[in-house]
Amino acid sequence: MKIENFIRDISDFPKPGIQFKDITPLLLNYNALVACANQLADLVPVNTSIDKVIGVESRGFIMGAMLAERLQAGFIPVRKKGKLPHTIISKEYDLEYGSDTLEIHADAISKGEHILVHDDVLATGGTASTVCSLVEELGGVVIQCNFIIELNALKGRDHLHVPVAAVLQY
Repeated sequence: MKIENFIRDISDFPKPGIQFKDITPLLLNYNALVACANQLADLVPVNTSIDKVIGVESRGFIMGAMLAERLQAGFIPVRKKGKLPHTIISKEYDLEYGSDTLEIHADAISKGEHILVHDDVLATGGTASTVCSLVEELGGVVIQCNFIIELNALKGRDHLHVPVAAVLQY
């Protein structure tokens, strides 16, 4: 199934000049949703051990949890500031259209655990790089970052020091 047929472009969102890639149509279609989750799982090299999958707020939660199920791994939500109820570590980062803070529970990762980081879109790499830093601070090992969409012109993968994979390239 061609999941690119379920990606919608939204001009000037969230601010003028941004061409937003909306995955909502993909989420609305059961067959596209399953196909995308399977394609994301197939991006993980065979015989790679993954202990936990991180899904980045908020769209990364959806496929992240589906990936965790397929990879027989636990799931970790990484959230924006103030959304997690337990002891956290946090890190501020820059977006292509502003800045934000990400948080993870301090007990989410044990030293040496193999982590797959998932988000819907790789743009400038700021979010994924920040998540990788949080994982490493907790003693985890990022095995791969994977995405539904990679926006090649923004060169986000250049800011990541781990393998990167995406189902779609724009």
